[in-house]
Amino acid sequence: MEIASIKKAIQQLFPLFDQLELVDKLATNSEYMKLPAKTELLNTGSYIKVIPLVLTGSVKIFRTDENGREIFLYYVQGGESCAITLSSCLKMEKSSIRAVVQEETTLLAIPTEVIYDVNKNYPSWHHFVFDTFSQRFDEVLTVLENVVFHNMDERLAKYLIDKALTLSTKELLISHQEIANDLATSREVISRLLKQFEKKGFLELSRGKITILELLNSKKVTFN
Repeated sequence: MEIASIKKAIQQLFPLFDQLELVDKLATNSEYMKLPAKTELLNTGSYIKVIPLVLTGSVKIFRTDENGREIFLYYVQGGESCAITLSSCLKMEKSSIRAVVQEETTLLAIPTEVIYDVNKNYPSWHHFVFDTFSQRFDEVLTVLENVVFHNMDERLAKYLIDKALTLSTKELLISHQEIANDLATSREVISRLLKQFEKKGFLELSRGKITILELLNSKKVTFN
């Protein structure tokens, strides 16, 4: 991708970068990457060498504990970056999350040394970081709220809605085990709830695929 095209993409997708000098610096010091689905961008405990600015597609962010259990946190989509990775980078800490590409994704990989420089010298970068932190904080609070206050059927419905909207498709190529990992529950629980959703006419199940037939709404998902 040519530098001029990268600059244009940055200006369109990251409007908070209103300093032309900052746009030039990011464009000329970044690596344009086109990645297939399931590419692992970052693993827990890894050193952070680049910060991604996602242009198209989406990246799933989740946390893994010492026992290997995972919980989904949020998606990073076009015009966004990962708040937790930004925080770890600025504090010079190792990664505390995993990041995996969900669909074909294009992004700009900004080296950490460039991040340290723009963080010191460009106010619009600060505005972007604070905005990213605020957005992701709200999303993590939603995850916590779902765990504490909502039943698993409601959490599963919201999970499927969010994933379908993120990928812009009604056909989700995902296993019951992967959903269980993301929602920190067992595969048996997820399989049972999905079968109940299917009986209600909300979706159709096939091997490795879930087809949403009707927009799931947690208020409509009731089991009597």
